[in-house]
Amino acid sequence: MSENVKTVRKLSNEEISVFCSSAAMILDSGMTLHEGLEVLSESGDNEAGDLCRAVGLLMNESGSLSDALRQYGRFPEYMTEMTAVGEKTGRLGEVLRGLQVYYAREGRIRGAIVSAITYPMILGFMVLGIIVVMFTAVMPVFGRVLSGMGIAMTSSGTTMMHIGTSAGAVVIAAVGLIVVLAVAMLVMYKCGRGRQVLELLCRVLPPVRSVNQKLMGSRLFSVLGMMLSAGFTMDDALEMVPAVIGDETVNTRVNHMRQQMSEGVLFADALKDSKLLDDLHVRMLSVAAAAGRESEEMLQLAQNYEEQAEEAISRLVSIIEPTLVALLCLVIGGILLSVMLPMAGIISSIL
Repeated sequence: MSENVKTVRKLSNEEISVFCSSAAMILDSGMTLHEGLEVLSESGDNEAGDLCRAVGLLMNESGSLSDALRQYGRFPEYMTEMTAVGEKTGRLGEVLRGLQVYYAREGRIRGAIVSAITYPMILGFMVLGIIVVMFTAVMPVFGRVLSGMGIAMTSSGTTMMHIGTSAGAVVIAAVGLIVVLAVAMLVMYKCGRGRQVLELLCRVLPPVRSVNQKLMGSRLFSVLGMMLSAGFTMDDALEMVPAVIGDETVNTRVNHMRQQMSEGVLFADALKDSKLLDDLHVRMLSVAAAAGRESEEMLQLAQNYEEQAEEAISRLVSIIEPTLVALLCLVIGGILLSVMLPMAGIISSIL
């Protein structure tokens, strides 16, 4: 059964978050997971019910939720590993609550990125379509009208025509290339290769690099805060980071932190040396750790980074939109001038 379902698509972040919430709710109610999943399979919709039913059957066979999730094949490896750790430590409910928050945050970030790619792509298609129509339908009509009147274009009109045509050709090529790249990146992102897309964009676009740093910060401190709140040590939490964070730079710095801490360096000092966080937030974490609220501060940091990333993405979109509109106006203005100048010459000669 598990071999057949592995060919099915992976669950979305939203679906995983809902499942974790449901499983945690079952544990909080005092029911066994198997019984609770069976109840949910009867009361949920078809897809959610099938998911609960399949996981419940596999859990009945294996006796372990982590083994059932691993056999089902549609859950991410990080979730199955965290579930296994939660079962071993007796903190499964807390781990599931943390996973619910983590995957809900991941879903929001993913949605913001997809929207940021999709909206400029649609606008680019519109700009490209308008310019193509101007060149293929509007310009030939004006050309036939002028030819039918037996009046040749003036030198200024000819010059403007060439300028408009050249500008239009350049814009068509540029916008077309951008649209093709946006479509390719969107397809890659939806196919689960979002990390490769972000790494490529970070190399060529500094604003995207800034957004990616905020996304990595949100993911990093979300994982650390979740694991600390579930009772794990800081070293155990840092050990799990490379399995979640796909950024090589962040993983290298985290591994360096672990090495420093193994040599007796305090976490705050190792974090400050890693440059993963500015001095102000490092001091805030130190104060929170002294007060026994380190995990809460990290979760708050993750939320702050998420909000900053969403704001940065919105700013990028707000820059792209007027840029494309300005290009459209320039090209259309050039084309209209190339037509109106000869028409003005004709009118002036008649008058």
